[in-house]
Amino acid sequence: MRKRSGKAKSFAFVAAATEEAQAALGRLRRVYGEQDPETADIVVALGGDGFMLETLHRFMRRAVPIFGMNCGTVGFLMNRYDESDLGERLANAHKERLHPLLMVAKTIEGKTVRAHAINEVALTRQTRQASKIGIRVDGIVRLIELICDGVLVATPAGSTAYNLSARGPILPLGSGVLAVTPISAFRPRHWHGAILPHSAKVTFDVHEFAKRPASAVADFTEVRDVTEVQVREDRRIALNLLFDPEHNLEERILVEQFAS
Repeated sequence: MRKRSGKAKSFAFVAAATEEAQAALGRLRRVYGEQDPETADIVVALGGDGFMLETLHRFMRRAVPIFGMNCGTVGFLMNRYDESDLGERLANAHKERLHPLLMVAKTIEGKTVRAHAINEVALTRQTRQASKIGIRVDGIVRLIELICDGVLVATPAGSTAYNLSARGPILPLGSGVLAVTPISAFRPRHWHGAILPHSAKVTFDVHEFAKRPASAVADFTEVRDVTEVQVREDRRIALNLLFDPEHNLEERILVEQFAS
C-alpha cells in the first residue's frame, strides 16, 4: 500500500430517510465510527441524487468535500455503494468543483426572494394558460416574448436533469457555459434555447403576470407569482464533490452525450 504523509482526514456520514440508506448508515458507523458532519473534513452522503442535492445545500457555506454513495435509484451524482476500504477511496477520490446559480425573484406583492440552485432555476406557468416571458442577457433584450410552459437556466452539472428532459443540451463540466432552455415553447416555434457564458446574467420578465402567473424554482425553493427573475452563477460559493477516479462526474456527463 502506498504510504501517505500527514494526518488522515476525518469523515462523517449523513443519510436519506429511506430504509436502505438508514440501514447503510448503521453499518458504516459501526465499522468506521461516528463523527460530527458539521466539523468533519469530508461528508459521506448515503442516498440518491435528491439527497445529494440536499446535502450540498446543507453544507454550501462550509465548502466541505462531499462523497456520495448510492442508496437510491438514479445516483448520477453518486459513487457505487461499497463498505470496504472507504478511507482509501476517499484519499484517492477525484474532486469536482461546482458553482451554484443565484436566483433573485421579485413577486407581485413586491417581495424579493434569493435562493441558490445547483441544478437549475426554472420558471413554469401556474395555470392552464401559457406563460409569456421576455428574456434579457446582461441587460440586453434577446427574446421579446417566449410563449411557453416555462423556461430554465441549467448548470453543466444539472444539464442532464430537468434540462435534458426539456430537450436542452448536455454541457461538459469544464465548458464554462450555462444552458437556457424553453419548456414546451409555442412561440417562437423554432427557438430551441441558447448556450451562454457562465458569467452571463439572465433576466426573465413575466408578461401579463396577473393573468398568466408563473412560479420560479431554484432546486428546492419555490417562489410563486413572480414578475421578474434574475439568474447568474455565484462564483463566491464553491461546492466540492468527490468521485472515484474511474467514475468522475466529467466522464459521466460525456457518457450521457452518447447514450442511445
